[in-house]
Amino acid sequence: MKKTRVQEFREEREYLTKLTLADADLKIKRFFALDHAAYEDGVIPPKYKEMMGLACSMVLRCDDCISYHLDQCQALGVTKAELQEVLNIALIVGGSIVIPHLRRAVAYWEELESLN
Repeated sequence: MKKTRVQEFREEREYLTKLTLADADLKIKRFFALDHAAYEDGVIPPKYKEMMGLACSMVLRCDDCISYHLDQCQALGVTKAELQEVLNIALIVGGSIVIPHLRRAVAYWEELESLN
């Protein structure tokens, strides 16, 4: 059976992260820890932090980051209506260059919803 895009992304990300951290020096490990800590609960709840991360990733046009933040948003209960607002903000900020990434994000989200 063919793996879904979601499964492929998750497996590759997990493998590459383990590979990267296996020989990483302290500075790289600290950066990974900082990244993780930025999305933990604080004054702003993780759900909203992930939505911000998604919008930023869309503008930066990083498909891996987009997929990661979509996974997190879905796990934290972001609704399709909320997702549409996040994507709209990213489109407004980033302009038409964001459209290909927006298309892939919508397709990835649909796949996420089909898994649940």
